[in-house]
Amino acid sequence: MTALTATFADRTVSRVGYGALQLERLHDRRSEAVALLRRAVELGVDHVDTAEFYGFGFANDVIRETLRPEDGVLVVTKVGADPNPGGRLPLRPAQRPEQLRASVEDNLRSLGVDQLAVVNLRRLDSGPGLRPEGDQVVDLDDQLAAMIALRDEGKIGAIGLSSVTLDGLRRALPAGIACVQNAYSVVSRADEDMLRLCLAEGIPWVPYFPLGGAFPGLPKATDEPAVHAVAESLGVTPTQVGLAWLLHHAPNVLLIPGTADAAHLEDNVAAGKISFDAATLAKLDAIESRSSEISIG
Repeated sequence: MTALTATFADRTVSRVGYGALQLERLHDRRSEAVALLRRAVELGVDHVDTAEFYGFGFANDVIRETLRPEDGVLVVTKVGADPNPGGRLPLRPAQRPEQLRASVEDNLRSLGVDQLAVVNLRRLDSGPGLRPEGDQVVDLDDQLAAMIALRDEGKIGAIGLSSVTLDGLRRALPAGIACVQNAYSVVSRADEDMLRLCLAEGIPWVPYFPLGGAFPGLPKATDEPAVHAVAESLGVTPTQVGLAWLLHHAPNVLLIPGTADAAHLEDNVAAGKISFDAATLAKLDAIESRSSEISIG
């Protein structure tokens, strides 16, 4: 059995949180989005990951309406991209220091708070997705200086990193890093050294795309025969096995699986209580890791 809680930004939180990206699928059913987030809180979720560019502000708006101070939910947001309605991708890079500051202000406004507890600086250095071009190629030190200034002003409480390289994390450590969000799953473990550095430094590792397969051509945990075999033997779903493996793999892993479906939400939270014996864990550990480096833009 894995530990069910961990420390994040000086708070004790459940290791299974909620990623708000999928709320946008309920854009035309707002009451369902609110009910889903309330259900997450009822299930013990106390760590929600969001961004102003999720659903062009819809996710933040639902969070503002739904969550109450007494819920004790740690809301983590991110900067480094802006909404791009009508574009081939729904977001575009926003890496310059003045854009990071503007994004912080946008998140403060849409969430209706005076301070953002944790803000992830979304770099574009690794993992599947956008790559910076032109004036969006910005030195990490310049970005960190902007983030530190925002922290000093009290607009943000702590700084995280997303889509960062191992060298970038090492450079950023003196700034005080609250978490790292990179693409990582049982089928895509290229950042293992970075996970281990985070573990040594006491930094939560919060994988996005925790089941792989975010874009065509990327491996999916739920396509693996070993994952299906374990799921069948335990009477759980392949998705739950993929999530549970992450929690067993390292004690600093926190999950933020997203869904727009209440039943899937319950399954995701229940994955935190799944136990693996040594043989089962070894079977999953033996799954081949493949690259998640697909550039889009």
